[in-house]
Amino acid sequence: MKFNKKLESIKTYEAGKPIELVVREFGIDPKDIIKLASNENPYGCSPKGIKSVSKIVANMALYPDDSMTKLKNGLQSRFEVEENNIIIGSGSDQVIEFIMHAKANANSKILMNSVTFAMYEIYAKHIGAVVIRTTSQKHDLNEFYELYKTEKPDIIFLCTPNNPTGDAIDRDEMMAFIQKINKDTLVVIDGAYMEYTIYKNKAKSVTPKELIKKYDNVIYLGTFSKAYGLGGMRVGYGIADSKIIKELYKLRPPFNITTLSLEAASIALEDEEFVNNCISLNFDEMKRYEEYAKKKKIDIIESYTNFVTLCLNETQNSTNLANHLLKRGMIIRDLSGYGMNAIRVTVGTPEQNSRFFELTSELL
Repeated sequence: MKFNKKLESIKTYEAGKPIELVVREFGIDPKDIIKLASNENPYGCSPKGIKSVSKIVANMALYPDDSMTKLKNGLQSRFEVEENNIIIGSGSDQVIEFIMHAKANANSKILMNSVTFAMYEIYAKHIGAVVIRTTSQKHDLNEFYELYKTEKPDIIFLCTPNNPTGDAIDRDEMMAFIQKINKDTLVVIDGAYMEYTIYKNKAKSVTPKELIKKYDNVIYLGTFSKAYGLGGMRVGYGIADSKIIKELYKLRPPFNITTLSLEAASIALEDEEFVNNCISLNFDEMKRYEEYAKKKKIDIIESYTNFVTLCLNETQNSTNLANHLLKRGMIIRDLSGYGMNAIRVTVGTPEQNSRFFELTSELL
């Protein structure tokens, strides 16, 4: 059987190894497995959300409200934007897919950082577009601008804070960069972890309102999978000028978000106390990773997210370390696939983090 030739150059996205697979492969009791690979909220999701969703479980036989009015109203209130500035996706990944098909084609060039979220490239290759990457691991906006001038991309992806490294772009530098970009080039600001950045350093944060107020060629992406603890519900969103949103809606399938997911996300927005507490605990625990890295003489990238990236030295190997931990029931992310001798570790609960330090000390 023959398939589309475009698929030949696409590598399947590798998600964090699920707990169930580790149970089957190594025979470890599920209660003894710790997953710190997918940047999920270790404290779960809002108890109010769980209670609210449980009340409407019986509605699973019915199609969801395709207007998504309740969730959109919540996002309108949170970000001070209009309903026609918002599109909801099955995770922000789906919005990225909409963006790619709406703006680019086989003759397009897509500009992104050398190390960044893998789905940008995968979706670009779906349509046969050419991917242009910077050489710098960190978002060097000077290099981005030079590549923009020579390559003339249709879409620019700026992931801030960046996944999988955790560093963030300075807000003023970002705004100055966007100001120089032609209005026909779409700039995507992926703020999947922005809630953490806002808490840690407002100079590194940006809001959808200020972006779309100044620029009609920018779309901001957000998600409920990280700070809100709803990774299993798959809800993301894009906020942009109404003309952009109108075009993206032409690609959105009906009922792309479930009834339960819409309810969970709507309530999560209302429970600010829960989210803020989780973020505070995250950065308290992150200090322990910074101290551990210093003690072990390992480079750690300053993180504005709920994970840390530890860069190993020449005598250490990220794949070996990740496999060692896996056999002991701890799942982390090996970044060798990104060309880095590094591991990405979700900042877990105090107990989970202590276990990480214990197990890695056996090799480091």
